[in-house]
Amino acid sequence: MWIMKPYVIIIHIFLIATHMWVAAHLRDEVEDNEFAEFEDFEEDEEEIPLKDSQETNQVPKAKAPPDHPEIEEEEEEEEEDEAVVEDDDGEFDHFQDEEEFEGFDTVGQGGKPDDKEAPKITITKVPLHFRTNWDSFYLEMLMIAGLVVYAINFFSGKSKNSKLANAWFNAHHGILEENFSLVGDDGKIENENPGLMKDSESMYLLWCSGRTCCEGMLVELKLLKRQDLVAVIGQLMRPSSDQVHIRVDMNKEDMDSFVFCIAAKKTALRLSKEMADLSVYCPERRSVEKYGLPASFNLLSEIAEASSALLDSKVVNVIKTHADMIDYIHFSDQYSGPKQPDDANLTKLPETKKVLLFNFNMIVKGRQIDEAMEQMKPLMMLVIYCMEKVKRFRLSREAKNKAQKNRNRVDEAFLKTTHAARAEAAAARREEKKRQEKERILQEDDPDKQRKWEDREMKRQMKKKAPKMKQLKVKAL
Repeated sequence: MWIMKPYVIIIHIFLIATHMWVAAHLRDEVEDNEFAEFEDFEEDEEEIPLKDSQETNQVPKAKAPPDHPEIEEEEEEEEEDEAVVEDDDGEFDHFQDEEEFEGFDTVGQGGKPDDKEAPKITITKVPLHFRTNWDSFYLEMLMIAGLVVYAINFFSGKSKNSKLANAWFNAHHGILEENFSLVGDDGKIENENPGLMKDSESMYLLWCSGRTCCEGMLVELKLLKRQDLVAVIGQLMRPSSDQVHIRVDMNKEDMDSFVFCIAAKKTALRLSKEMADLSVYCPERRSVEKYGLPASFNLLSEIAEASSALLDSKVVNVIKTHADMIDYIHFSDQYSGPKQPDDANLTKLPETKKVLLFNFNMIVKGRQIDEAMEQMKPLMMLVIYCMEKVKRFRLSREAKNKAQKNRNRVDEAFLKTTHAARAEAAAARREEKKRQEKERILQEDDPDKQRKWEDREMKRQMKKKAPKMKQLKVKAL
């Protein structure tokens, strides 16, 4: 199937719009005078001979009355039949007005003109003008062209994303089957065909489980929105790539307490500001040259001992070989997602989990799809290797005490900042409890219970208002 590239589509739209704009402006210059076609008729009217106009306006002379009265009566009846015109609207009444036409000779007592012919009026036939020029519909044609281009881009982008997702799954299916007992199982009974699940036109999910050191692994294929023409135009101005996001939920007993992240410089700056665990435990970005990694990466680590242990020769070799494909690698036992806004009224710390996060770039430009997916296989092997590495790694006593002190310090700082909010929440809970108790007492029909409850509440209020006094114990001599 031939697929039109997005930039070719955009160039075609621009050329069509330019052609229509030029044609419309040329038509406006040529047809600036909409009444030009009637000028020919005006010239023809001016060329009418003066003789015709004189004949039209010439006043007919009155004929002499005949000698025979019978013949005169017949002629008068014929003249009346020819001259009288029935007009309900009175459109031609002015022709019968004596003062309207001066110089007419009248005959008889009625004062009617004696001519046999009515005034001759010349009416020019004006042809109807129907505009059938296609340039008048340039806006509609442009809209239809835009809809057609959007439809072509939608189906071509949808097809390419589906092809990329299936190619990635086919290339990595064997590795996943060797390391997980269930591949593509999302926990639903009605899932008869486990495998890659389509969440949207640009998002595909894969859930893997059945391994000793982890609860499961979620793979998210976050592809470009090629089906959206607006997103395609945005990609031209701000290029980005398809990504594979992998999250491994580790068992609590299979991961020690540390926070570690290695990422590209721009990504490291963004993560240090957005992620809660990185912004609290390791906000400082450090160089990675001493570990033998490319200078395009930065390190965020809580404990240096963990960094030295995790960045061994195998991990460093894979990162150096596939540096353009690795966006970040993030290990944390205090992962709680993005950082909460400062104005959020939190009464307790968010729930944390022990996770391993990997984000890889899927670089397909200039390569065959199958070839690009084969080159990403070492990255999946790196994920499996890191899972086993974290499971076996244990901190020393000094490093573990340091990590515990950091966590206690964070808890104390959170309690201090949220003391007022927690006090308000506790007071609100007490007031709610008292209100419910009062409603329950008032709903009962026993007046003794109500009276005793009121007395007890009054004593409690008096006790709160009474001044507090300290008791001093004096020893007897």
